[in-house]
Amino acid sequence: MGSKLGFRSVMAIVFGSQIGSGIFVLPASLAPYGIYSIWGWIAAGIAAILLAFVFADLCSRYPHTGGPHAYILEIFGKIPAFFLGWGYWLVSWISSTVVIISCVAYLHPLIDTGLSPLGSLLLELVLLTTIVAVNCRSVELAGHFEFILMFIKFIPFAIVPLLVFGEFDIANFEIARQNAALSPFELMVNVVSLCIWGFIGVECGTTPAGMVKNPSKTIPRAIILGTCAVAIIYIVNSAAVMGVIPGKILATSEAPFIDAITVVVGDNPLIWKTLSLIASMICVGTLNAWILASAQVSLGLAQDQLLPDFFAKKNKAGAPYASILVSFVGMVPILILTKDENLAKQIRDIIDISVKAFIVVYAACSLAFLKISLVERKIWKCLVGILAILFCLLLLMDSDVKSAIIVSVFFLSGIFILPFLKNSCGKQAPQR
Repeated sequence: MGSKLGFRSVMAIVFGSQIGSGIFVLPASLAPYGIYSIWGWIAAGIAAILLAFVFADLCSRYPHTGGPHAYILEIFGKIPAFFLGWGYWLVSWISSTVVIISCVAYLHPLIDTGLSPLGSLLLELVLLTTIVAVNCRSVELAGHFEFILMFIKFIPFAIVPLLVFGEFDIANFEIARQNAALSPFELMVNVVSLCIWGFIGVECGTTPAGMVKNPSKTIPRAIILGTCAVAIIYIVNSAAVMGVIPGKILATSEAPFIDAITVVVGDNPLIWKTLSLIASMICVGTLNAWILASAQVSLGLAQDQLLPDFFAKKNKAGAPYASILVSFVGMVPILILTKDENLAKQIRDIIDISVKAFIVVYAACSLAFLKISLVERKIWKCLVGILAILFCLLLLMDSDVKSAIIVSVFFLSGIFILPFLKNSCGKQAPQR
């Protein structure tokens, strides 16, 4: 068994799993909502911190590998834990394919001749194989790698606000004509639904609990501090970018951060290429964090007899190589299919909808937290649980029928795995 992860590595996982390609594109998506975008970031940040507290409390009670499903197992039993864990594991590695695609896309400005679809695919496969190899080597190596990448992530988020705030103009926060008729409540729901994308992964730090030193204390501290830092970064950087580019122009921008810097220093190819490289490295960090977390989810499910024993296989360093390789095999065909433009759009739509699946997981864990709080009669914890559940329900109610059906498929598809678990689902979970 290899060395266990410390606070620094867990903090890096929390940070890395939440900050990815979304921060670079969300300012453009939020531009039509004007000043409501900032209020939306604040509201989403508060909600994410509430969820961070929920997961921190649950992990301190049940510091078990796998994260969310382990809490549902303790509170609601095996069948709910299986379906929630199955859906969570599925969307965790399916969503990672978009991160790979974004990572390679950011490298295009560095290559003067551009990349053909085949060239992009080859780079994507090389990137995926490299990160898989790192995670198959050991959890400790993956954690140290994530810690190094965390520092790279801080570079643009520290430099951009300092460069552009001198040109900040509140008049740039204008509401687009198509949104002018919406009520403040409708505007906030739309904005928060976009902003919460940036916080998906708040729970990732709980998944490798079995490989963390003193997990009941280390993980809660990392989750809460990491999520607070992420919220501040999102609010400051979005305000900086949106404050220097008029909303109508920003809404059509393909690279909001670079366009914001261009306003201040002019069109500089070196800056464009440098930021493109950093953005790509940020996506690498997110990919590494999600592959690490995804493997720990399936490992935890297998240890609790909620997936076949194959997923529990580990090497001498404690890396769940079998789980990692299964995810790898699943991601490769998705990457190949996205080279077809029409199918790529369909795949990306499904990935976007998978965010709703994460919200289902958050709602279930918040319900488990609330149940414990009611038994203990902790009023302030009950309030946190209720607010977290209401937030999740608000976002889920914003889904259309198509989204609801696809989200349901993620979780209910586990019914095809149940026959292989018929000898274990009726038993008590093994002692951890």
